[in-house]
Amino acid sequence: MAGLSHFDERGASRMVDVGPKEVTSRMARATGRVVMAPETLALIRDRKLTKGDVLEVARLAGIMAAKRTADLIPLCHPLPLDGVLLDFTFPDERTVAIEATASVSARTGVEMEALTAVCVAALTIYDMAKSVDRAMTITDVRLEEKSGGKSGHFQRGAAGEEA
Repeated sequence: MAGLSHFDERGASRMVDVGPKEVTSRMARATGRVVMAPETLALIRDRKLTKGDVLEVARLAGIMAAKRTADLIPLCHPLPLDGVLLDFTFPDERTVAIEATASVSARTGVEMEALTAVCVAALTIYDMAKSVDRAMTITDVRLEEKSGGKSGHFQRGAAGEEA
């Protein structure tokens, strides 16, 4: 299990001891997409679904999920988040693009919180619109950028990083 920080030398799961690490400002940005019928996107965008404002409910769900990440992912550390932002855009007539940015001053990173926010926001969009479109697809959830800590800055598509 060499190189995998969540396993000890015997292969047993463990929560990494971050106590000796320095507290630094950390940020992570993640994205994802929900693809649907153009008619469904129009209902969401124009706030015409009978269940209410889908994107505002999804925004709140994503923020709440980021705050509960340590309860969902077994080996994540609970973090005192400084902020969580979610944004929604419409890159084409079939897609809601989701972007979540999480920030913290802590001894460990905030990537899982940003990714969790995107996933739960996407699931909320699906849940609220499934009555009109069960064929929606949640796709392309990924970390776009992170900064802070010993490993430094990562940005997808940057020199030497996966595009």
